[in-house]
Amino acid sequence: MYKLLIVDDEQIEREGLKAILQHGLPEIRIEQAKNGNMAVQLAEEFRPDLILMDVKMPGINGLEAVELISKSQPAIKFIMVTAYDTFDYARKAIKLGVKDYLLKPSKATEIVATVERVLHLIEEERKSAETTELQRSALQRVLPIIETDIVTQLLFDHVHEVHLDELVGLLGMNIGNEKYAMNVLLPPGAESRYSVIKEKVRSMGSGWVGAMYGRQIPIIVFPEADRSYRSQAMTMARELLAAVKAEGQNEGWFIGIGNVCETLDQIRQSYQEALYASMDPSLPVKYRFYEDTPALGVMRDGYPVKQLEQQLFDRIRLGQWEQVRIDLMDFIRRYENEGASLLHTQQRVLELLWITSRVLVEMGVEMDTPMFSFHAQDYRQLRAESELLLERMRQSFAEHHDRIEPDAIQQIKQYITEHSHEDISLEAIGRMVGLSPFYISKMFKDQLGVNYIDFLTECRIKKAIKLMGDPERSLKEITYMVGYHDPNYFSKVFKKMCEVSPTEYRKTLLGKLASS
Repeated sequence: MYKLLIVDDEQIEREGLKAILQHGLPEIRIEQAKNGNMAVQLAEEFRPDLILMDVKMPGINGLEAVELISKSQPAIKFIMVTAYDTFDYARKAIKLGVKDYLLKPSKATEIVATVERVLHLIEEERKSAETTELQRSALQRVLPIIETDIVTQLLFDHVHEVHLDELVGLLGMNIGNEKYAMNVLLPPGAESRYSVIKEKVRSMGSGWVGAMYGRQIPIIVFPEADRSYRSQAMTMARELLAAVKAEGQNEGWFIGIGNVCETLDQIRQSYQEALYASMDPSLPVKYRFYEDTPALGVMRDGYPVKQLEQQLFDRIRLGQWEQVRIDLMDFIRRYENEGASLLHTQQRVLELLWITSRVLVEMGVEMDTPMFSFHAQDYRQLRAESELLLERMRQSFAEHHDRIEPDAIQQIKQYITEHSHEDISLEAIGRMVGLSPFYISKMFKDQLGVNYIDFLTECRIKKAIKLMGDPERSLKEITYMVGYHDPNYFSKVFKKMCEVSPTEYRKTLLGKLASS
């Protein structure tokens, strides 16, 4: 039921309007005010949807009353009732947002039609506001999915530029010029504390939290411009550690912090540095910066880490574990022959094992961080302990490989195709097939040549094109039907994929259908 307020200093005018409107629009609830001051007061108490406001009244005139009421209740609509049809009046009324006006005297049919017109406008605005609120709620629900997926793909895959720009925009964070990565290492059995970390980062408003894999949580942090990187990073690390401590989890946590980078394209390197910084969780202070980690980056034999990474990745991917073992033993022997100190060599071997474990984790193998259980007393012990750690990695890899169904990629493709209109995330797909989100992302790229978001986008655009053949459906409706929450985002993605806007494409499509 709509509420309407009639404002006029002539009682006969008020009663006449009320009688006409009650007859023509019986569902409306009507109240009356005999001057501008009373109108302002009743507007606060009655909260009308629409006010019929006389212009000429003693004290506060109609336009002045409209201005006062609009300041506190901007949603109220106004129809001015006047005996003066002048340009100057109309200009002022339009400036105040008046939707229509009635000239005295007016026919009953004209009065009812004018009120109906404005009530229809109010109804449309209500529906639009409800739709906007639903969209906002839907977007709020999907933001955590967007956040974890964008972190996953920034650190372990490639995000198409249109998706990266739009997803960053949807997340609504000022990412500034500087950014860096953190790696939160959880103790065994603390996986349920993932939500504590995520909520704490969200409350601080300073970063994105990725999906947990194994016992590690990746975070991309966007520091404030007016404070130093180290100061802010230390504050954040302490806040995160305090949050889990408050949950009764004191031991085994560690946070590695990568160097600052300028663009999101470089964030993967910062995350790799954060991984290195968290290599030794036994340190008394439970966070460490990469730049404070001794002698990392280049091995003593002169081989850059990147070269070793590629070599290890190729061999592990091919399952050449015996060759990996031989390389590791040769590595130890080279240090022994050079007369290097045992402690120094053990640190270098641990670095090599860490690279190996990181490659495995990125392939989806869940495993603990490799750590020596003691300081070796001689090189024989070091070789034996190193082989033991490597064998554990091989077993983890074998167990992971055995769990993967041969048709896993087909299952994932079918799932995405059938559910592309829903808010699909890598985590949801991972739960379905029992694989790590990171492994799925890499498997998609390796086997199909595209990442999962590109495949999901292709499925959605194909569905959109099919729906465009129905002229009864609006493009806005189609946007939501295929899984997007923002028509502008859908339009940009569609144009990127099809090289024309959705409107242009549909016009051509319907033209072809009409001529056939």
